Amino acid sequence: MASLTLEHIDKTFGTVEVIKDANLEIADGEFVVFVGPSGCGKSTLLRLIAGLEEATAGDIRIGGESVVRTAAAERGVAMVFQSYALYPHMTVRENLSFGLENMRMKKDDIAQRVDHAAKLLQIDKLLERKPRQLSGGQRQRVAIGRAITRDPKIFLFDEPLSNLDAELRVLMRLEIAKLHNRLKNTMIYVTHDQVEAMTMADRIVVLRGGVIEQVGKPLELYNKPRNKFVAGFIGSPRMNFVPAKVAGISDARFDLDCGELGTLTLPRSGLALQEGQPVTFGIRPEDLVVADAASNAWTIKVDVLEQHGSNTYLHCTPPAGTGLLVHLPGQSELKEGDRLYVRPLEGRWHVFGQDEQRLEPVAY
Repeated sequence: MASLTLEHIDKTFGTVEVIKDANLEIADGEFVVFVGPSGCGKSTLLRLIAGLEEATAGDIRIGGESVVRTAAAERGVAMVFQSYALYPHMTVRENLSFGLENMRMKKDDIAQRVDHAAKLLQIDKLLERKPRQLSGGQRQRVAIGRAITRDPKIFLFDEPLSNLDAELRVLMRLEIAKLHNRLKNTMIYVTHDQVEAMTMADRIVVLRGGVIEQVGKPLELYNKPRNKFVAGFIGSPRMNFVPAKVAGISDARFDLDCGELGTLTLPRSGLALQEGQPVTFGIRPEDLVVADAASNAWTIKVDVLEQHGSNTYLHCTPPAGTGLLVHLPGQSELKEGDRLYVRPLEGRWHVFGQDEQRLEPVAY
């Protein structure tokens, strides 16, 4: 096990800057997830840590020692790829032992490591099968087992579940989390699926365009996103964003003109605001509640109703058509075409400035 430090890491391909001044500290034994949209640089950052790509600038330290001049095979990391990368002509046992044989490890030690990894991942009864005889989930277990046999300081996972069906992804997500709890190794996991990030990570690193936008615990990012991008990316379904303008201010409250939706009066909560200031009002679907009257609420019409059994989602529009998603717990008797009032829960909304940064309370 080991800690990891990224210090002012840059990576360019020709004139294209893929990673821009990345700084990150990962503690020994931590499970960290890199998340972001396609092309944000998360897999490139993982490959830089693995030594499969060379950083243009900056330093990478594993266990306090710089590894930027260290070959990939000597960094003490093991990588699990999206494609499994198993040798089709070899048995499971041979796939698990092949890397250790190349390291000229003793046969008894190899057998012990292979048996340990196989039992840990519950593939000990599959050791004589070939990859074509395995399901997708079993192949992924073999790929993870191959990493375990190397006894690495850090495990690196590059979107390992993206080739699996939805039900199997949920099961494997749980298995990887259990594996981390047992091994206590440092693990870095790359995904574009923010649900995986929220459910597995000790901390999440959100990337956009090669820049680390925010680092924090899952609920910290969910409840206090640094900017509009993080707010929209973390959370499923995504946050509602409403263009608005500050219409009036007092010491305790402010009026927010939400255009076709109407005006809300909200507690100021120390926000530094100016009258006439254009902002974006953010509210999650579960933080919009049905109100009894139109006072200090939005009037909306149900366009599409999704009944999930334990939850109901309302796709709604005000008269001119700005879409809103409303989440109601349980089952609902509402139907398409119904009109209703909704208001934001106090303390559960966000205001973003024109620079897309979330406005924070100002200490006086």
